[in-house]
Amino acid sequence: MMTSRSNVPPESGTDDARSADTERAETDRKRALETARRNLGSVLSRDSGTETPSLKLAKKYLSLGGHRRSMIDDNITDVRHWDKDPPEAERFWKERVETLPKDQRKQVEDFLPTINTP
Repeated sequence: MMTSRSNVPPESGTDDARSADTERAETDRKRALETARRNLGSVLSRDSGTETPSLKLAKKYLSLGGHRRSMIDDNITDVRHWDKDPPEAERFWKERVETLPKDQRKQVEDFLPTINTP
């Protein structure tokens, strides 16, 4: 025996109408969840390759064991350097960061941990 579904919507207020609303809501939720997952994956893959040159330089310096910290007060950035850097980090800073124009160097400094960072 074959059952057929009617294209006529159920009468409002009936059990069939509430069931149809629940099914539709479930379908809508699933569709929204899949769309959100797709969008998140797209954002993550897009952002993974968009690090700025300044951020890349700061990360590289820190990965070499650099100890400089930024101090930002009233939008003025100053770099503090209490502990001696490993030779490779010191050389990287002098060759790749100190040689930058002032505005680009400030961008790198802004990505350093601050003196308030534990």
